[in-house]
Amino acid sequence: MATVNLGEQTFMPAIEKNGTVIVDFWAEWCPPCKRFAPTFEAASEKHGDILFGKVDTEAEQNLAAQAGITNIPTLMAFRDGILVYREAGALPPPAFEKLIAEIEALDMDKVRADIAEREAAEATEA
Repeated sequence: MATVNLGEQTFMPAIEKNGTVIVDFWAEWCPPCKRFAPTFEAASEKHGDILFGKVDTEAEQNLAAQAGITNIPTLMAFRDGILVYREAGALPPPAFEKLIAEIEALDMDKVRADIAEREAAEATEA
């Protein structure tokens, strides 16, 4: 599957409707973004079961602001609608493949339990 351009209207539906979503926040003027683009595109072709979305931060300034993007490129990964990874910076192909494997290997029941535990602790502190 090729990459999909995401915008304000399509971002959340894409995350909610797909099991694993990896999003690249980028801009045309950004050299590291341009260097990372072929790596991201190649991974999208290799991993057809994952939605690879791109958000042009210049065209989608509101979405970038809502997502708290302050540096580009920034990668976000979602599993079952839950943000499981967020980091700024371009990755070389081997590191990106390793990240994808780690995201796919996550025990989502444990992730949900950890979130519930953290939320309960925060509620107790409040």
